[in-house]
Amino acid sequence: MHPDDWHLTHDLDAFLDRAGDFLASRPAMHTVPLTLADGLRRRGLHAFGDKDPVFGVLEKDGAVGAVFLRTPPYWINVTPLTEEQADALAVRLASAGHEVPGVSGASDTAAAFAEAWQRRTGAEPQLWQRQRLYRLGELTIPEPVPEGAPRVAGAADRDRLARWFEEFGESVGEHNLQDSGAWADARISYGGATFWETPDGTPVSMAGATPQVAGQVRVAPVYTPAPLRGRGYAGAATAEVSRAARASGAREVLLFTALANPTSNGLYQRIGYRPVADYAVYRFGE
Repeated sequence: MHPDDWHLTHDLDAFLDRAGDFLASRPAMHTVPLTLADGLRRRGLHAFGDKDPVFGVLEKDGAVGAVFLRTPPYWINVTPLTEEQADALAVRLASAGHEVPGVSGASDTAAAFAEAWQRRTGAEPQLWQRQRLYRLGELTIPEPVPEGAPRVAGAADRDRLARWFEEFGESVGEHNLQDSGAWADARISYGGATFWETPDGTPVSMAGATPQVAGQVRVAPVYTPAPLRGRGYAGAATAEVSRAARASGAREVLLFTALANPTSNGLYQRIGYRPVADYAVYRFGE
């Protein structure tokens, strides 16, 4: 494995021409790169920040073996890698002078890259979060269903969506680096956020979903303001978004949870989600 087997580009179309079939071959394990690339295609290359994104394709003898994406200021997202592939990527990025604030991927892959990046640059990795990827099996509506009904968010809900997106980031310990208003606009444009409302029409919880790409939809984010938790609102909203995703024809309905949150892990399994793989996020330096 040679570092030059990793081909880097800032060109989204060139990246997808080279790696599109590979990404679509495993839509569950490739859900993050698929949805990030789709978001850039829909919203423009600077949808997540001012700097150009970076894409990488590991290709040898005409066969694609792995990819990564980085949408600054966020970390890189990588598909599953061997230790040798992870080391080659670290060498390639370091030698090209790329900034890498962290890595997200399947647990073994993220750990292998974090160790390789430390060897090559001296940056000390810090495990920030362990996650679990789930896939929807048989959908089960959690009982008892709270009073109220779901409603897809529209233009009049922009301020609430933006505010709840900010609050969601704070609740999981991550400051949202992208513009919350632009995020809300993007979700409204394709019906990608659903409220659970009480009978008087007051939104009390939110569940979002990504657009369908390669037959997969990922549920995210799910948020209920702190004073309203524990009443079944998040479960009802998540079940509705999951139902709608499956009704739209999605073959894979997915979501991530933080392993440190037993409440959400238990809830999603009661709805019918089953584990696929564990993931990890490492940050480098401060």
